[in-house]
Amino acid sequence: MSGILNSSIGRKFAMALSALFLMFFILQHFAINILSVFSPDTFNEVSHFMGVNPLVQYALQPVLIIGVVFHFVMGFVLELKNNKANGVKYAKNNGAANSTWMSRNMIWSGGFILVFLIIHFIDFWIPEINTKYIVGDMSGMHNGEFRYFHELQEKFVPIWRVALYCLGFVFLALHLLHGFDSAFQSVGANNKYTKGLKTFGKAYAILIPLGFVIIALYHHFNHIH
Repeated sequence: MSGILNSSIGRKFAMALSALFLMFFILQHFAINILSVFSPDTFNEVSHFMGVNPLVQYALQPVLIIGVVFHFVMGFVLELKNNKANGVKYAKNNGAANSTWMSRNMIWSGGFILVFLIIHFIDFWIPEINTKYIVGDMSGMHNGEFRYFHELQEKFVPIWRVALYCLGFVFLALHLLHGFDSAFQSVGANNKYTKGLKTFGKAYAILIPLGFVIIALYHHFNHIH
């Protein structure tokens, strides 16, 4: 593994695989959260299943965390390697002549998404871990009802948090617009399906973050007091 990561092509390939893995997770995360808009009861049931299932908690969740950390660390490593190879700061390159704004600023959009993820973990993941493993409540219940939908809505009451999340999803869209195409190029997906993959990638990069924005706005304006 270390030999692969020591080469430029190997690092890009590993970065692409981690990106594709995280894209799949984002899609799954969206599929669960959109249920909160259409069916709170189903959202509660699915959230509880994901929250107590041993496979999810003790196998998939650690893999996800490792994948997130690896992707961001590798992203910064690649950026430093590029800067060192160019001999000048990235921002000073005349990259506009042959690259898009998104490709030249992946490090910045990625950095903001990292900050956003930390806030998201503080808002949802850490309280969930505290409830289950510190307080010791694995039931997922509050006053005889599943608490997941109620807690989700409570988070989106403050307008500042809604604005922060919406901005985070905008940066996610910008990051994905370039990242999806770059990931498939890095793993060698250059064939008769390339055009269709690019179309799918653009749709994914726009519609999924937009869906998350709709979820945040929906719960802000439809908060049940």
